[in-house]
Amino acid sequence: QVQLVESGGGLVQPGGSLRLSCAASGFTFSGYAMNWYRQAPGKERELVAFISNTGGTTTYGNSVKGRFSISRDNAKNTVYLQMNNLKPEDTAVYYCKRSGGSYWGQGTQVTVSS
Repeated sequence: QVQLVESGGGLVQPGGSLRLSCAASGFTFSGYAMNWYRQAPGKERELVAFISNTGGTTTYGNSVKGRFSISRDNAKNTVYLQMNNLKPEDTAVYYCKRSGGSYWGQGTQVTVSS
């Protein structure tokens, strides 16, 4: 079955960096686009970043453009989210999602606070 396992979250100071990972299994990873979403308390889940199956196309939410970078390693069945210059408003649970179906990971908490 499809499994997505996020890791790499934690507590970081404003201006800091984190790299999230999402390990995928149960499907042909190189055949699917992948996404990172986030959900802050009291807010709707929002799309943070998208990457095509080959990695040749990426898109970002307006709030993270220029600060976050999505990438993937199809040999390792893993998608990454590099987050730089983090702000308190980036605090949320971050989820990876496979395109083509409702397959979500369990989420990883990112807290940006001094």
